[in-house]
Amino acid sequence: MKKAEDFVRSIPDFPEPGIIFRDITSVIQDPEGFALAIDGMEAFLKDVDFDLVAGTESRGFIFGAPIARDFGKGFVLIRKKGKLPCETISQEYALEYGTAEVEMHTDAVCPGQKVVLVDDLMATGGTIEASIKLVEQLGGEVVKVLFLMELAGLKGRERLKGYDVDSVIIYPGK
Repeated sequence: MKKAEDFVRSIPDFPEPGIIFRDITSVIQDPEGFALAIDGMEAFLKDVDFDLVAGTESRGFIFGAPIARDFGKGFVLIRKKGKLPCETISQEYALEYGTAEVEMHTDAVCPGQKVVLVDDLMATGGTIEASIKLVEQLGGEVVKVLFLMELAGLKGRERLKGYDVDSVIIYPGK
């Protein structure tokens, strides 16, 4: 029986020597791979009480939207700065060289709502940490953080201590 990780394409020395790039396009291109990825993420939600699913741009949309649909929940977009048309709140976070910023509509999460955050990959955890801050700024409670893949060697989980974090696939390196 196949697993989601069987559909991940590993590309050595990309974007630089010594790095193995984990490509999800091969997962979502294959109906079986995509179903295994979604099913694997949804298995972590079996006993979780939540109101909304939020996904980070852009691959968090790919995985988060079907999860929201399958559970009969609304889906919230967390986007790069300047992409949302209505009033927003924003959160800056550090990158390896510089900073970036994510935004969410101010009416996307109501106080007391329980939110599941979804993204394709956890590396250092910076993007999802900023996303958590957005949800909490609006009074929401992050009850679960889900990833398809995790690069454990980059220690993103340490940044997310205190949150319930799960990944379908965990790679030990970077």
